[in-house]
Amino acid sequence: MTWQSPARLLLLFGVLALAVGYLLAQRRRSRYAVRFTNLRLLDRVAPVRPGWRRHVPAGLFLAMLALLVVGFARPEAEVRVPRERATVMVAVDVSTSMLATDVEPDRLAAAKEAARRFVDGLPDEFNVGLVAFAGSAAVLVPPNTDREALHEGIDRLAEGITGVQGTAIGEAISASLGAVRSLDQKAAEQPPPARVILLSDGANTSGMDPMEAASAAVTAKVPVHTISFGTPGGFVDRGGRPIQVPVDGQTLRAVAEDTGGRFHEAGSSRELREVYEDIGSSVGWRTERQDVSARFIGLGLVLAMAAAAGSMRWFARLP
Repeated sequence: MTWQSPARLLLLFGVLALAVGYLLAQRRRSRYAVRFTNLRLLDRVAPVRPGWRRHVPAGLFLAMLALLVVGFARPEAEVRVPRERATVMVAVDVSTSMLATDVEPDRLAAAKEAARRFVDGLPDEFNVGLVAFAGSAAVLVPPNTDREALHEGIDRLAEGITGVQGTAIGEAISASLGAVRSLDQKAAEQPPPARVILLSDGANTSGMDPMEAASAAVTAKVPVHTISFGTPGGFVDRGGRPIQVPVDGQTLRAVAEDTGGRFHEAGSSRELREVYEDIGSSVGWRTERQDVSARFIGLGLVLAMAAAAGSMRWFARLP
């Protein structure tokens, strides 16, 4: 934390002087009470009250003054704020291998639930879009701030929704970049700050070369965060015959490294939620220094009201 007017903090010495003066006054008060020998009269003019109550309003008042002085010095702190027009594209693999049950209840169902939690945790002003991909890719929901439409799109994620089997990672990246470019009328000349979050369980098997798509993402300055989801022992049942579909994250790692994104591995629903939480804490934000004096002033006013309430509750004399 820094200060725009640090010299004003010298006023804290005044608050300290008041605290010392209060302690000295209490000490003199106790000595005077001991010298007062008419105890019956003393009990009438100064009835016994719990000692701690007597000090609470004064303590709150001094704390209030200290907070107001700190606010008066205009403190600044680094604050995370959403980027203007921030856009996040979520691309989810819907190929047959995503039906593997090595992740309960299966990879695709777990991915859908984690995607819902992820988008709900983003600021309302973020534009979020959805891409489904298998052997080809399709934009199910263009980037916008309508979370209800996004939830409906996530609910529609299913095997075969793209009509072609396979795993087209490059096509998914390309479709996501296209959606970013069409965000609004300014997007072509003033691209929004964007991120692509791509989840898959296998290597690329069709469509555009993923590294070619990664180069396009680098040119567009759009990092691609990738998630390799599943376990080496995954399999799907086809006609009573188990087909092995082990997770393969080599391509996803290369894409993330090339585009400046981050590569993640998740082998369970819990790990996938943690990955999304980690990604959500970094995408679409910028850090800027802001005046936070209102925090201290507001807390100081709360303490002032508490001091006043304590005084009226414990020490007000009724006629």
